[in-house]
Amino acid sequence: MFRPLFVFIGTRYTRAKRRNHFVSFISLTSMIGLALGVVVMIVVLSVMNGFDHEMRTRVLGMVPHATIESGEPITDWPALAARVSQNPQVEAVAPFTQMQGLLTYNGNVQKVLLNAIDPAQERKVSIIDDFMKQGRLDDLVAGGFGVVIGDKAANKLGVKIGDKVTFVSPEVSVTPAGMFPRMKRFTVVGIFHVGAGELDGYLGVTNLQDLARLHRWKPDQVQGLRLKFTDLFKAPRTAYEIAQTLGEHQYYSRDWTRTHGNLYQAIGMEKSIIGLLLLLIVAVAAFNIISTLVMVVNDKRGDIAILRTLGATPGQIMRIFMVQGTVIGVVGTAIGAGIGMLAALNVSAAIAGVERLIGHKFLNADVYFIDYLPSQLMSEDVLLVCGAALVLSFLATLYPAWRAARTQPAEALRYE
Repeated sequence: MFRPLFVFIGTRYTRAKRRNHFVSFISLTSMIGLALGVVVMIVVLSVMNGFDHEMRTRVLGMVPHATIESGEPITDWPALAARVSQNPQVEAVAPFTQMQGLLTYNGNVQKVLLNAIDPAQERKVSIIDDFMKQGRLDDLVAGGFGVVIGDKAANKLGVKIGDKVTFVSPEVSVTPAGMFPRMKRFTVVGIFHVGAGELDGYLGVTNLQDLARLHRWKPDQVQGLRLKFTDLFKAPRTAYEIAQTLGEHQYYSRDWTRTHGNLYQAIGMEKSIIGLLLLLIVAVAAFNIISTLVMVVNDKRGDIAILRTLGATPGQIMRIFMVQGTVIGVVGTAIGAGIGMLAALNVSAAIAGVERLIGHKFLNADVYFIDYLPSQLMSEDVLLVCGAALVLSFLATLYPAWRAARTQPAEALRYE
């Protein structure tokens, strides 16, 4: 098969030669270094993508994108929901009522945010049904005073399905004997596991009418409406506009950026910073090609001089060493991309296996918002990493190739 002279010679220089195996060894180490840099960059970016995806799908699938609330209990919430649903950005609406307090069982105490819902409506705005370990959301029937809690809270309290826990509200009841905290017995009818520590440990779900009775409200009164948007990043502005439309002083909005916005922004910022730092690692590996090619140029000065005397132009000499450096870059990047994609697809299972083997959790749900290592491989990240590695590898060939092109045949052959 026909190949240009500079391609033929450049590819030959990447292989071992009788005279100097050390140069070929340096070429191999440069290739391996570049491959390792690409592997690390693909895996780390995939893990950061995994955190971003889990944040959007799990955590923000459980907490409201936004809420519309009022200073007073809302009585005719279906009519209000119909008005809110007219906004094209609103995908679904569901009523809710919240109350903070404590759950107690056999001397064990756990703080909890009790979230009262209508099970039929809640499925439209929440993904809690997907994470039920025991029981069903439909078991939260009006008047049953049932509660669904996370597995972390259940373990701390030492409860299981059917056990009765006591909810202690910070609100007080005034009686002739004095003031006492408001308490109510709830039956555990379900346990869920999201994988997010703050949800599995501190969120409880009950029926709307049951919590309305605890608030001393009418059965059809609610605290507000939970909104799900087609684009959660438009939630802050859209929720504010909806509240203004409903009544500037009557309703107000809250959105997910107030509770989890800083965490989400931190993930995005960390991905950018870590990506930049890892790119520097790839750059160091790529610029090892410079030292490799400089050594090759010094080793091949006689060959260069002979080629020049045979009529090779400086441009052809330059292209020979550019081909050699590019081959190192292409092979190293291809190997790194293959291993990196394989590692990114299996890193979650591998870390889980190591955790089971040593009996230790690397991600503690008490510290991190999820208790496992996620990974999501994205083609654009792979293309970006490979493109950056190839560009840096090509740039690394320019100086040694230019130096080779300046070799003078007479000086090179003087001591041969």
